[in-house]
Amino acid sequence: MMQLDEIQKRLLYEVADLHAVPEGAYNIRSNSQSAGRRSTENIEIVSKTDVSGLEIHIKPGTKNESVHIPVVMTESGLKEVVYNDFYIGEDADVVIVAGCGIDNCGNQDSQHDGIHRFFVEKNARVKYVEKHYGSGDGKGKRILNPVTEVYQKENSSVTMEMVQIKGVDDTERTTKAELDKGAKLVVRERLMTHGDQRAISVYEVELNGKASSADVVSRSVARDDSYQKFDAKIIGNAECTGHTECDSIIMDNGRILAVPGLEANCIDASLVHEAAIGKIAGDQLIKLMTLGLTEAEAEEQIINGFLR
Repeated sequence: MMQLDEIQKRLLYEVADLHAVPEGAYNIRSNSQSAGRRSTENIEIVSKTDVSGLEIHIKPGTKNESVHIPVVMTESGLKEVVYNDFYIGEDADVVIVAGCGIDNCGNQDSQHDGIHRFFVEKNARVKYVEKHYGSGDGKGKRILNPVTEVYQKENSSVTMEMVQIKGVDDTERTTKAELDKGAKLVVRERLMTHGDQRAISVYEVELNGKASSADVVSRSVARDDSYQKFDAKIIGNAECTGHTECDSIIMDNGRILAVPGLEANCIDASLVHEAAIGKIAGDQLIKLMTLGLTEAEAEEQIINGFLR
């Protein structure tokens, strides 16, 4: 494995909770180069030959295994597009940890666009964790534009954790999913913007099979002069259940736009959308301040609990 400096190690910890080489399969990418890779008996990682990216093949029946594919960038002005395809075999049960950390101390923008496609076979279960993080004192932006496509076969289950809490100047996250009979998708997004950052999240889920279901929930905080847009659409094409929710705290001069979208093309589709945007309640602040916290400390306590 390539030797990583302290900044790269810190980024790896922030986006993938890694202090050392992970157990199981992994591919670590650093400044557009492979910093290390390992396949296992049940999980094979191979490079694509036509574009930059990976194919990850997980054998049917694989249980209690994980694959880590984090990306770190520390060179100002570096821009890349990476295409990763995941093939999850029948009856597998795995954890996939991705994410990207950018440390930009220069004057040029640094950008990573990751396009991930998941092909989930019958009865397979996947937990997918994607964290984004930015740092550095340069004037150049830290830009991340992830695209995620999920294709779920009968009775499969996918749980996705999408986390962006600090340092990303501009992001457009696009997630699309198509679910067959009995398939289940759960998405939990946690997002915080500050300064003049911009974050756009777009979800489009098609429930095509009987008894398929989707639950897409976003919790976010917009601080300073930042802007957020949450655009979630669930399309019910069969007897199915769908729920999407946006719960946001707005602070300072922040702006938040929630765009609900429900499309029922079957009489037995049951679809629900919820949205709430508001400031921190005064009584919550007062209660914490009576315990000895300053107003700023009380705000941070409330935000941390909200985004947990």
